Amino acid sequence: MIEAVLIAGPTASGKSAAAIALARKIGGAIVNADSMQVYSELSLLSARPCPEDEKQAPHRLYGFVSVREAFSVAKWAAAAKLTLAQLKAERLIPIVTGGTGLYFFALEKGLSPVPEVHAELRVQVRQRYAELGPERFYAELAARDPLTAAQLNPADGQRVIRAFEVLEQTGQPLAEWQAVKGTPLIDPARCLRLVIRPNRDWLYQRCDARFGQMMAHGALDEARRIAAMALDPSLPASRALGLGYLIRHLAGELSLDAAVFEAKRDTRRYAKRQMTWFRHQMPDWHAVAAQGGQGLESALLSLAGAAGLDAVQRNG
Repeated sequence: MIEAVLIAGPTASGKSAAAIALARKIGGAIVNADSMQVYSELSLLSARPCPEDEKQAPHRLYGFVSVREAFSVAKWAAAAKLTLAQLKAERLIPIVTGGTGLYFFALEKGLSPVPEVHAELRVQVRQRYAELGPERFYAELAARDPLTAAQLNPADGQRVIRAFEVLEQTGQPLAEWQAVKGTPLIDPARCLRLVIRPNRDWLYQRCDARFGQMMAHGALDEARRIAAMALDPSLPASRALGLGYLIRHLAGELSLDAAVFEAKRDTRRYAKRQMTWFRHQMPDWHAVAAQGGQGLESALLSLAGAAGLDAVQRNG
């Protein structure tokens, strides 16, 4: 018996609208699996479902944390575990939808039990990173934890800082913690696992058009409000697509045309990375090649029906 539907897909592929159609058909609730759509202040730039969309079907784990929070895969997994239990009690089928591959990995494989780092220590480590600079900071990590450092790109500041934090917090290399297997949140054999793989040229056009729509609906004002919050650049929310360029425009560093151009380019590049990740990490998922709209909705509804989910709706 199918207990959940997982819908992975690159940004702008139409998965959110298709998930709503599926939820209405089978009696489901959409659970967010997008790392930027968790933030309450990022509605437009994360392409979060609008209030009208949320009225059509239950939505969970959208816009429930602040951009000031250092949200992580582990925190999402903990929230998802509670949400899945709640939906089971409510007899709603979870439709986990998004483009963050590590969230789906956490669902299927579980996460290693890496302890949470204390907030005070996080501040101290980031101060040291700022004082030493990326190269010297990485060198210090490599001297103390060569096992983990060898697995990291020295230029990837976020992951280098994370490894240093864990070492300081626990005295144990992050690589050793990661070697411990986690506990899956779902049984993949009881899930309908779908990955959307649209035509790349079509997807790139969608990326460009959607960012234009974001701008028309007030994305610059959203960026202005977040800029006023003076976020730590190491926070995950600071990496929202387009946000940095729009803030640079507001600071007088870029023209608006240049900011939009760069944001669209980064969005296309991100979509490409997502498709590559899905292709390599989800080879046994059912690939759906439909290009958004009613074609994608029809494809998902057909696959759900073939998996017996229509019967769940009728008998539930």
